[in-house]
Amino acid sequence: MFDAVANLHHLCFPHKPWSADDFADLKKSGCDIIASQNGFVVWRLVADEAEIITVGVHPDARRGGIAAAMLTLVENDVKKRGGKKIFLEVAENNRPARVLYERNGFTQIGIRPKYYDGVDAVLMEKKL
Repeated sequence: MFDAVANLHHLCFPHKPWSADDFADLKKSGCDIIASQNGFVVWRLVADEAEIITVGVHPDARRGGIAAAMLTLVENDVKKRGGKKIFLEVAENNRPARVLYERNGFTQIGIRPKYYDGVDAVLMEKKL
């Protein structure tokens, strides 16, 4: 499984791909990984707060609802486990992702200056 997710991650993020070992380490550290042929999400729940680490969709399958479906799966699982909030961060210049998160109920709660190689990270939250 980790090889397939790593290969998909490379297609989604060719400038900084993660390896199968990176995904295995995330899983060992307590993260959950939901993956399909064309998309994945990595997240973790600590106490009653969840954090989405990364979301990726194959470039040829984007804008088809895969990422929104993955967010819904995470939200449902977080609620089942007693979670009250979901956090994430996204590059300020990643407009498509920001729109996706806003359409799925996330609101901006802060900024991390120059977090992504000089690009600000937008901190977002969704209360459940």
